[in-house]
Amino acid sequence: MLIIFNAVLFPAIAVLLLKGLRFIDSIFLRTQKDRIIPYIASMTFFFWTQYVLREQIYIPRILVAFMFGVFISSAAGLLFNIYFKISMHAIGVGGLVGIFMVIMQQNTMLMTWPLSLALLLAGVVCTSRMIVSDHRPKEIYSGFIVGLICQFIGAFINLQ
Repeated sequence: MLIIFNAVLFPAIAVLLLKGLRFIDSIFLRTQKDRIIPYIASMTFFFWTQYVLREQIYIPRILVAFMFGVFISSAAGLLFNIYFKISMHAIGVGGLVGIFMVIMQQNTMLMTWPLSLALLLAGVVCTSRMIVSDHRPKEIYSGFIVGLICQFIGAFINLQ
């Protein structure tokens, strides 16, 4: 419930409040300017979530590493947003693929099917963003790479 509230519900409420107060033009965050405050709000919630999870002894370390990777991804997304409209969807699916690759390296679990499904989902999401013409290929590829690398960094820092 903590992750659902802090990583999904609170950022969604923040975007709706920003729209209601007319700080952003659309909840779809179509422009770089519209994305600045939601990035900062989400970063705050993601950081808080990973910090709270870090202090709980019964929470698996991989979950803490994942949330730290999500926090780093949102910070990187904010920085890249200064230069171009990086794909938030691609960052998300890149992070999903990244965490599955980390789990595959950390555990003795067979991750072939989950990783394959994550790659398929990433392909569908990124292709759909290009078909809808919301992004150029550079924005999608860079988003995917940012999400992937940030999960590796989060795992490296938290799983040592």
